[in-house]
Amino acid sequence: MTNAGLKQFLDKKVAQYEKPDFIEDDPICIPHRFSKKQDIEIAAFFAAILAWGNRKSIISSCNRLLAGMDNAPYDFVLNFEEQDLKPFMGFAHRTFNATDLFHFLDFLRYHYKTMGSSSLETAFSKYLKKNDLDTEPALVSFYNSFFDEDIFPDYPRRTRKHIATPFKKSACKRLNMFLRWMVRSNTKGVDFGIWKVVKSSQLVCPLDVHVARVAKHFNLLQRTGNDWLAAKELTQNLKLLDAKDPVKYDFALFGLGVVERF
Repeated sequence: MTNAGLKQFLDKKVAQYEKPDFIEDDPICIPHRFSKKQDIEIAAFFAAILAWGNRKSIISSCNRLLAGMDNAPYDFVLNFEEQDLKPFMGFAHRTFNATDLFHFLDFLRYHYKTMGSSSLETAFSKYLKKNDLDTEPALVSFYNSFFDEDIFPDYPRRTRKHIATPFKKSACKRLNMFLRWMVRSNTKGVDFGIWKVVKSSQLVCPLDVHVARVAKHFNLLQRTGNDWLAAKELTQNLKLLDAKDPVKYDFALFGLGVVERF
């Protein structure tokens, strides 16, 4: 298939899957329950981090988590006290447990309340330059700030496995998915487009075994391991199809791989 033919085919698949019908059975349905920017960010961040395993179980875990926050995550992050954490003592999703959750909450409160940031975007964008080709510098620095011992001297070391970083060669699938949700335009009613500093052209395609399988079929990916370099290789090839918005093809590759079992 020529590049022109591949672009035409994948563009059709993007149109097929990037529409509100997609939301109901996907973790992105979690942030779509909210209208306040900060609520969307926090709900989306947790939905992406917990996006591990069966989609129904992911959504169920997110619903339990947010119910414990009275479905007001931003207000909870700003105002929670020690006794408010007791209902979460038994919370777990796969290997993510209450110990991890409490550090996540500490980081979010530090960012929004102590630092006075009005958006979670600055936790990434302050490390990104306009001429950076992708979000690698932001992801590496976000990891470092999330576990900054000067700020969080007693952070649980076990929690490091729940924030990926290119420095450790991870494909960073869940963080890349979160960034896609926040950055890409909301004109199709799926992603949110509430972040304006990070550009769509800088996003890296979320990469998992399903996306990789389809990408390799179309010669969009040659690298064997599903690591950071593979995610970058795939994204670079997708930029040949759409330089400004390469990650829109995540819808096509995911749909073909998971829904159509391509």
